[in-house]
Parts: sequence; structure tokens; C-alpha cells
Amino acid sequence: MSGQQNRSPEAELGLLDATMIGMGAMIGAGIFVLTGLAAELAGPAALLVFVLNGVVTAFTGLSYAELASSIPKSGGGYAFVREIFDDLPSFLMGWMLWFAYMIAGALYALGFAPNFLELLHVYKLVPPPEAVGAIALPVVDVGIPPGLGLAFVAVLLFVAVNAASTAASGSVETIFTITKVSILVVFVGFGVASPMFASAEFQPLFTDGTGPLAILPAMGLTFIAFEGYDLITTVTEEVENPRENIPKAIFLSLAATLVVYIAVVTVAIGTLGARGLAEAGEAGIAQAATEFMPTGLPVIQNGGAVIVFGAVFSTLTALNAVVIASSRVAFSMGREGQLLPSFGRIHHRYGTPFVAILASAVVMLGSVALPTQSAGNMSSLFFLLSFIVVNAAVIKLRRERPDMNRPYEMPYYPIPPLLGIGLNLLLTVVLVVFLVQTDPLALVLSVGWILLGGVAYVALNRFRAARDIDSDPTPAAPVSGEDD
Repeated sequence: MSGQQNRSPEAELGLLDATMIGMGAMIGAGIFVLTGLAAELAGPAALLVFVLNGVVTAFTGLSYAELASSIPKSGGGYAFVREIFDDLPSFLMGWMLWFAYMIAGALYALGFAPNFLELLHVYKLVPPPEAVGAIALPVVDVGIPPGLGLAFVAVLLFVAVNAASTAASGSVETIFTITKVSILVVFVGFGVASPMFASAEFQPLFTDGTGPLAILPAMGLTFIAFEGYDLITTVTEEVENPRENIPKAIFLSLAATLVVYIAVVTVAIGTLGARGLAEAGEAGIAQAATEFMPTGLPVIQNGGAVIVFGAVFSTLTALNAVVIASSRVAFSMGREGQLLPSFGRIHHRYGTPFVAILASAVVMLGSVALPTQSAGNMSSLFFLLSFIVVNAAVIKLRRERPDMNRPYEMPYYPIPPLLGIGLNLLLTVVLVVFLVQTDPLALVLSVGWILLGGVAYVALNRFRAARDIDSDPTPAAPVSGEDD
């Protein structure tokens, strides 16, 4: 039994599955809710915001690709840092990433709930989301908000799928991601063909008092829309031929996502105009679809319903992706002895990191109690910090192990990782300044989580030391006269 529990994960995911994990996480609810907010800050230059974020992301993507081909271990950025840096820095990297993925999962679950209720309302199955009453729990005389109840159900559903089978969770991710991308392709097709787009005007690029500097806060706001390709590296050992397929999956997911984003934002600005898109805010894409898509569509009645349908699938695929990623970071940390040993074991029957999945689910469910905006800002901050460390890791590994087997080597080294460090650091500073002014709670919670990690690190080290003493096979010195 012990030998089975300590075995490595089985490689059950192909190149398509790995690519869909990245795209499923990146093309989440962000493209639906952030486009209008970006237009509010940057005007027509919102299109440029997404392009530049794609460029910034690509530099770090090159570092992830090289490290994944050199260190084919599950755990993503944590696994790389663990291989290259000392014990404490690697623990803090894993601690931040684990929490960031779990927070993101809670946000996706909470985002799924209102979209699902709105979809049911479109088909007249329930009242408007704001009119749906609390759900009464049986036995216990307590009612819970429907959004919270649906968020819990969504998390538990994907936890069950992930705990039972890696192949099943990968297949779900592939099917759902293809579905939502198809919905966005339909949106773009109708948009480009509409008379509204024929008179599209993108100049001047900066209007209504916005200038080039307005791009920076807009980039900081929308950067989370490109977070997700790194999730591919969390399942490295579960992908066939990982040294070759992981870099391919990173580049394919980034390229495809950027094309989808550019097309969607172009159509949104080209039909509503930057001002109209900004006024619509988080409902910008849905408003655009309502304006130019025909009514009376089979199955899906109108453009707004199409986008709601796409948002449901987007939040579900993103949720499934971070359930996969968070559990694999915890699994990797457990296997390395930086979390409890049970986290690093493969279930003897299901072949999945069962305990790591359940532990991640518990924290994810608890995270729904955090203020939504603060939780999102914490997640963005931790991801930016982790990207800086990953870019530094590829430089350190090149210097210390120049002859290491690297099936993929980034071009023009060291320019990409240096640019990745500089640009991610710039966005981090912009985000921190923004949080000091608007959301200091996010900074307090972020520092608190890191301090809690320090306490956990000391406690786990003491646990390991005590365990090593108890398991020391060295026999005690014989007592005098014992051998007689």
C-alpha cells in the first residue's frame, strides 16, 4: 500500500488537454467583465492594453517553457524554485502560489453563481438573480444565499471529478473550453458582419483626457486575464512527453488566447465604441452582443443569453483548472516535505493526489468568505511576485548549470527573463500603489498570509525533526551485562 501511495502520477493528459488547461484558465470570466473596465480607463487603447499584456506575459511564458523542459516535475513555479533556491524561499513561493490558486478558485465559483442564475432566468426557470431567495437547508433551520450555495456546489463537483480521475478532469476541461471558445467565435462572427462594425472608429487612440499613461493601471487591472498558462506546468508529470509537450502547450495556449482577446475587444469597441463600452462596465461584452446579435436564435434566444452562456462555461473551466493547479502545488510541496507527507501521496485506487485535492478544496471553500475585491487583488499580487521569481530562477539555473539538458531554450537569452522581471516588477509597484489608495485590506491580508506561512514553515520543520528522531534506526548502546 505504501509503495502505491508514493508512486508518481500517471501521464494521462495529451498536448490538447494541457493546452486546454491553460486556455481554460486564461479565457475565464475576465474577458467578459474586464473589457468594459479597461475601456473606461484607457478608451480605445483598451485594445492596446490587451496586446501589451500579452507581450508582457510572453516573456515569462518563455521562462516557464524552458524551466518545464529542464525540470519536468509537477508543481509549476514552486517545483522550479524548489530545484534552484534554498528551502525557505521555495516554501514561500509554494505557499503564495497555493493560496493564489485557491483564492482564484473561490472567485471563479462566486462568479459562476450569478451567471448560472441569470442563464436560468433567461429561460424563465427562476426569477431574476436578485429576486431569488435564500435556500433553506434541511434539518437545520438556516437559509444560505443562492450564490453562495451554488459556489459551494460547483467547487464540490469539480473536487469530486479531480479526486476520482485526472483523465476525467482533463476531458471536462477540454470539452468546456472548446465550448466557450466556440461561443466567443460566434460573438466575433456576428460582430464583424454587423453594420455597426462597418463604421468602427479606433482613432484617436486616446480620447476623453486619457493618455498613454492610462495604459498602465488598465494593464494592472486586466493582467489577471492572462494568468493561467502557468497552470499547465503544475501537471507536468501527468502530461505525455512533458519535456516537449509542456512548452508547446504554453505557447499554443498563449497565442490562441491572445488572438481570441484581440478579436473580442476589437468587436466590442468597434460596435459599441469605447465610450459605450466603458459606460456598460462589467456588462460591456453582453451589451455589445445584445446590440448586434439577432434574436430568436435556436436554443439560445439572443445575444445577451449567448454571452451569459459563455460566462457560465468560462467560470467553470477556470474553476476546474485552478482545482487541478492548487492541488498539484500542494502535492508537490508534500512530496518535497514542505507540507504534511500525506499531501504528497497518490491515492492507491484513484491515482490522484487525493489528500492535496481535499485540503485545497477546504481552503477554497473557506476563501469565499473573503471580500471579493480584496481576494482578487491578493491573487493578482501573488501571481505577479511569483512571475518575478520564476524569471529570476531561469537566470540562476543557466548560471549554475550551464550544461543541463534543456530540450527547449528560449531565444535571445537573457533579454526575455530580464524584461519579464522588469515589467512584472513595474506592474507590481503599480498594483501596490493602487491597493494602498483603494484596498489596503488586500495588502494586510497578503502580509498576514505570508506571516502565517512563516509560522507554518517553523512548525513543519519541527514536525519533520521530531519524526526523524522517532524513526532513527540507530540502535541504542547495549547496557552493561546485557550480552551475558
